[in-house]
Amino acid sequence: MEAFLTSTAVVALAEIGDKTQLLAIVLAARFKRPLPIVFGILAATLANHFLAALLGQQAASLLEGPWFRYAVAASFIAMAAWTLIPDKLDDEEPKPARFGAFITTTVAFFLVEMGDKTQLATVALGAQFNSVLPVTAGTTLGMMIANVPAVYLGQELIRRVPLHIVRWVAAALFLVVGLWLLGQTAGWI
Repeated sequence: MEAFLTSTAVVALAEIGDKTQLLAIVLAARFKRPLPIVFGILAATLANHFLAALLGQQAASLLEGPWFRYAVAASFIAMAAWTLIPDKLDDEEPKPARFGAFITTTVAFFLVEMGDKTQLATVALGAQFNSVLPVTAGTTLGMMIANVPAVYLGQELIRRVPLHIVRWVAAALFLVVGLWLLGQTAGWI
């Protein structure tokens, strides 16, 4: 249960203001069909985060030892710093064209999530908890918590939510998890 709840909280906060959340808003404005977009986000996130959590779990199994736990802790601390950098949609983002809302969203989200901080956090969570399904379920729920309101509320949400405050809270959460893992590995906790 700890893997699920931690994964949900970490990703829900980290996703606020992320490029995939901005993509959700763009797709909602383009297609004006929220339900296929929500299901596309769900499908892409399940696939992407399952693979990321599996990679993390396999890495943890192969690379057991205190130095690997220090590396996982350091990755959470690095995520804290990265979270403070605002994301913007760039020109290389997939443009919705001839496919419907579901297919376009699924493909776009899967590709844009590659190498994203929430995907890397999922790898780290998979390594930390050595558990694929609870981490995948938690990170997917976190993505949905952050992105479903973006699909339905779009621009209004961006105008009302102070993203800099949410970024600081998310960064603090990553930092606390990283320091906690560091303390656990070093024997301080």
